Amino acid sequence: MAGSTHADPLNRSRIGAVAPPRPRVLWLTKGLGRGGTERLLVGGALFLDRDRFDVEVAYLLPWKDAFVPELESQGIAVHCLGARRLADPRWVTRLRRLVRTGGFDIVHTHMPLPAVTARLMARHGVPVIVHTEHNLWPRYRWATRWANSLTYRRNRAVIAVSGAVADSIRRPRRRAATWPSVEIVHHGADLRAVRRGHRARAEARVRLQCPLDGLVVGTVGNFTRKKDQQTLLDAFAIVARAHPALRLVLVGSGPLESELRDAVHRLDLESSVNFAGSRDDVFELLPGFDVFVLSSRHEGLPISLLEALATGVPCVASAVGGIPEVMADGREGFLVQPGDPVALATALSRLLEAPALRASMGAAGIERTADFDLERAMQRTQQLYDDVLSAR
Repeated sequence: MAGSTHADPLNRSRIGAVAPPRPRVLWLTKGLGRGGTERLLVGGALFLDRDRFDVEVAYLLPWKDAFVPELESQGIAVHCLGARRLADPRWVTRLRRLVRTGGFDIVHTHMPLPAVTARLMARHGVPVIVHTEHNLWPRYRWATRWANSLTYRRNRAVIAVSGAVADSIRRPRRRAATWPSVEIVHHGADLRAVRRGHRARAEARVRLQCPLDGLVVGTVGNFTRKKDQQTLLDAFAIVARAHPALRLVLVGSGPLESELRDAVHRLDLESSVNFAGSRDDVFELLPGFDVFVLSSRHEGLPISLLEALATGVPCVASAVGGIPEVMADGREGFLVQPGDPVALATALSRLLEAPALRASMGAAGIERTADFDLERAMQRTQQLYDDVLSAR
């Protein structure tokens, strides 16, 4: 009796209570092909708190759809806006309709063109626009930089994937006070998916069609001018003279594949270079590399480099963009200037000829990437969602 008389009224009030609706968030990007930005979206979805947010994804280009099944398998609705090309105006109408009928509280943009469009659609702060900047501003075309600068103040919050990216954002002097704050959130690898050890190495070599013994250099990235695999091929040709059994694996695809294959033929490397294609098993391949190389001309913060470091593979990378924020020259690997095949070849040779150095640098990479955890980055991103919604 006494218990019923003094029952907690707070508990009684919860009986039959209806949970408030979760805020609806639309992730908006250009495509869902196998690029670094897209892999961050897919990986980030794994750490999304479904009790806090209801997230859907929209993308422009229908032929860039490699990650659509993976997102849908996680129960995330994916909308293709069906742009035949970026200048096709019909996707803008479809996006406007989706945002209006979907009742989204936040549109989180990940590429400049869809971002500019979403900002122009927002009226009186609805929906709230959050933007992640993945690239250095000077690398954008002048029209993109101009449109960005005109609309950037409509962002409620901006995430930069590296300090270099944040520093590249140019605030106009007259409107600097109205621009959003920029927060650096270093993304990283899904550390749960990392594979290491002798068994992982052996299985990777089978996938790569490479012998278990012998040295293998590998890279992951789309075949574009930005990634500059041509410099890597020129460097590899130098190193291969002293290591005729050395193998190079190029994981990726893209518009320059035919040009790169011609270069392999011209350099007489056809028996040493493996074009592995665009793959969805990168984590399974990385343990098969003795050295990972990234010969990019420019970068924001490359996810493939973070994944290689987390796997324990020593790296040689261009000292561009956010890369020096991740690895130090001589600690997790070597940094070289972009477009210099001789410097790249020298760094590669130092690692290939020193097993103990490879082991120590690989261990340093594992330790370093503990600070670049995708789960932690997603936790901070969701806190930003809470912050911008509470400030409305």
